[in-house]
Amino acid sequence: MSDLLSSLRRTQHQDATSETPVMRRMLIGTALGFLVLVLLAPLAVVFVEGLRSGLTSYWTALTEPDALAAIRLTLTVAAIAVPLNLVFGVAAAWAIAKFHFKFKSLLVTLIDLPFSVSPVVSGLIYVLIFGAQGLFGPWFSVHGIQVIFAIPGIVIASMFVTFPFVARELIPLMQEQGAGEEEAALTLGASGWQMFCTVTLPNIKWALLYGVLLSNARAMGEFGAVSVVSGHIRGLTNTIPLHVEILYNEYNFVAAFAVASLLALLAILTLALKSLLEWRYSDALAAGRRH
Repeated sequence: MSDLLSSLRRTQHQDATSETPVMRRMLIGTALGFLVLVLLAPLAVVFVEGLRSGLTSYWTALTEPDALAAIRLTLTVAAIAVPLNLVFGVAAAWAIAKFHFKFKSLLVTLIDLPFSVSPVVSGLIYVLIFGAQGLFGPWFSVHGIQVIFAIPGIVIASMFVTFPFVARELIPLMQEQGAGEEEAALTLGASGWQMFCTVTLPNIKWALLYGVLLSNARAMGEFGAVSVVSGHIRGLTNTIPLHVEILYNEYNFVAAFAVASLLALLAILTLALKSLLEWRYSDALAAGRRH
């Protein structure tokens, strides 16, 4: 009798949670249609428009001096902001996952702040703080340091919009792993640095890499905050997104889409690398989550 009741319950559960073939096709078709309409079609348009006048015009748009300056600046900003956010993300995740302290929930909330604050607003805040008439602007001017309308301001703005990514990848994993292995390593005589390199880092390396990839992609593609603090100085403080905007406003559509395609290629490369790592090291990732 009990076996019969269990069988009936399983049948009822399957009926309640399974869908008909028609419904399954509708759901898959809706998801694919949405992806094509919102993601793939615009992406294809970027490359089609960029190549509309041929490869020569495409290459010219990417290699003219202002475009090269924008590319160099974008890579420079990412090369500075991402490592700094990596250090902050590891430190914040370590503190939140391994220790109990006052205002811990406030720190977690502050980490999520860039997700809720408009990048334009954050850029304006930095102008009020570091601008010529800002809170610290006069002091920086006296000492010959320019933050706003210069690379330091762009780096700071990029750090603000990207710093949650590394921490948010690490916190859940480190909380799940606990502090047992670190405590064992310390008991066996390992120093703090040895414990981090031989125990903590191997357990979080894939989540750390994911966070770095996401942070790097956002840093190179950020527009709002950088637009406010950069001053749009052509050839000096324009990143790739700002250069695309200028070209588009000048009705130089072929060049605008050509440079935009470079950003699209960087995004595709980031996604491909992330997918490759997930496929190549899926067992290691699963083991790290179970650990």
